[in-house]
Amino acid sequence: MATIFQGLRGGAAVALTNSIDSKKLLSRSTSRSLSERKVSFPVVRSDGSVNLNPGGSNARARRVDQLITNAVATKADSSAASSTSKPGHELLLFEALREGLEEEMDRDPHVCVMGEDVGHYGGSYKVTRGLADKYGDLRVLDTPIAENSFTGMGIGAAMTGLRPIIEGMNMGFLLLAFNQISNNCGMLHYTSGGQFTIPVVIRGPGGVGRQLGAEHSQRLESYFQSIPGIQMVACSTPYNAKGLMKAAIRSENPVILFEHVLLYNLKERIPDEEYICNLEEAEMVRPGEHVTILTYSRMRYHVMQAAKTLVNKGYDPEVIDIRSLKPFDLHMIGNSVKKTHRVLIVEECMRTGGIGASLTAAITENFHDYLDAPIVCLSSQDVPTPYAGTLEEWTVVQPAQIVTAVEQLCQ
Repeated sequence: MATIFQGLRGGAAVALTNSIDSKKLLSRSTSRSLSERKVSFPVVRSDGSVNLNPGGSNARARRVDQLITNAVATKADSSAASSTSKPGHELLLFEALREGLEEEMDRDPHVCVMGEDVGHYGGSYKVTRGLADKYGDLRVLDTPIAENSFTGMGIGAAMTGLRPIIEGMNMGFLLLAFNQISNNCGMLHYTSGGQFTIPVVIRGPGGVGRQLGAEHSQRLESYFQSIPGIQMVACSTPYNAKGLMKAAIRSENPVILFEHVLLYNLKERIPDEEYICNLEEAEMVRPGEHVTILTYSRMRYHVMQAAKTLVNKGYDPEVIDIRSLKPFDLHMIGNSVKKTHRVLIVEECMRTGGIGASLTAAITENFHDYLDAPIVCLSSQDVPTPYAGTLEEWTVVQPAQIVTAVEQLCQ
């Protein structure tokens, strides 16, 4: 393996034409592959319409309509006609991730990908589909089912000057590589006295899916947030998925890119020209005056659904997608708190020790004097995610709870 990376390291000025004729891993463990490869998702367009895969039942359609809301990011709804006339091209979120990854692989020959089934299979959610055929097995490396091994291998490759993107088939599986991520990835720049940089991106799906079971529905953002030396971002739209992917690859710091398993088929029109997003900047989703709602990832859409109800009731919520889970964008958050004087945090992470707890502490320490009411945090319940669909919904914050919390906060 060292020979592979040495050959790739020296290929900056030479076309990488050599490839390894590795055997395809045809059999995967049942616990990992069946639940993820057979998952079907609705396609949610930017105009708010939901397209289900053929064969879905009416009950399933109703549940989807409750949980996946439209991607409107302004006060006014955009019509389908106006969205089709905008410049750019429409992509699903997983396609936007792939486009950003492909652009960076074209731009920099040091960028490579490794993980389980990332090669000719194209990844468990097709983010790397077609890349192995284009770049070869040296730069798109299929690995065994051994997260601790290939994560450590990727971190070592980053120390030599490569820019690996390590894909975890599920964020829960990366717990097996927690030692490498914490003791190596987060610390080596510091413990080497700055002799090494670790420009590695660790990405993959996480969050509560649809009846994927407890082990495949974990909310691990706060686990990784606690590691010193690591940045963490969460994408929520095709636009910021591509922009954050490109920015993470170009960063000299190790970056964890959190992707929600239920947002891969979210569709949006993105620009044709190149762009990147700031890794440390939040996004103002909806300006408002009465209350600041801080959220990220999938909960952004629950909040926006609740915002429509709140506006009809006379409230004017300001919605911010914090996007950068470490560090927080306290500049944008602070300006909003100084304007509204009330804060509601909505997250899918667990309540005990979650992102919301860290965010509450940061706001209290920095902007306590501007608050007219205690900070309210709506989080998932501190239980393993149930398999039963109705119980699964009960563990996650729903739009009606957000409406109720804002009404109580603004009394």
